[in-house]
Amino acid sequence: MSGAEYANLIAAYVARRFGARGVKVYREIRVGKSIIGKNRCIDVFCVCEVTNKAVAIECKFQDSEGTVDEKIPYSLDDLAAMPMAGCITYAGKGFSAGVLHMLRASTRAAYCLPVADQVDTTADTKELDHLLAMHFGWWDVFVGKKKPVSATSATTASNASASAGILDLTDTFLNGPDSPR
Repeated sequence: MSGAEYANLIAAYVARRFGARGVKVYREIRVGKSIIGKNRCIDVFCVCEVTNKAVAIECKFQDSEGTVDEKIPYSLDDLAAMPMAGCITYAGKGFSAGVLHMLRASTRAAYCLPVADQVDTTADTKELDHLLAMHFGWWDVFVGKKKPVSATSATTASNASASAGILDLTDTFLNGPDSPR
């Protein structure tokens, strides 16, 4: 897969996954200057019409050893300097161990490898889904189908602990010397 094919795959996935939320996805959009003064061209540019927020996505695919390793630190620095939200998506087996560590540790990088026509999140797209959700405030992406905790849930759990003979120090802790009066 070429870099352009990977960027097209990411763009199509984001459009399918989040288009219903008002996200418009564009390819190869010029956005200001890079940290070395060149005109910056963003691989995937997403604009949410509902919130009027945007995010830039730089796409890095490397299936064999090559020069992409040298480009990752620059790309991360350039994203940090850009006066708008942005991230790197990456996939492929050609990254060195050091660069993979750098990408995995970065809050601005997300592993993402969707399959053609994919709509739902998977383990291979979750990181990008979460970065976009954090940026646009789509908290339901994290919560999924979980039910919120109700006020009676804590009481029920506490009563269950008491009937099981478990010592519950919640009230002692909450009403201790450091609690507000």
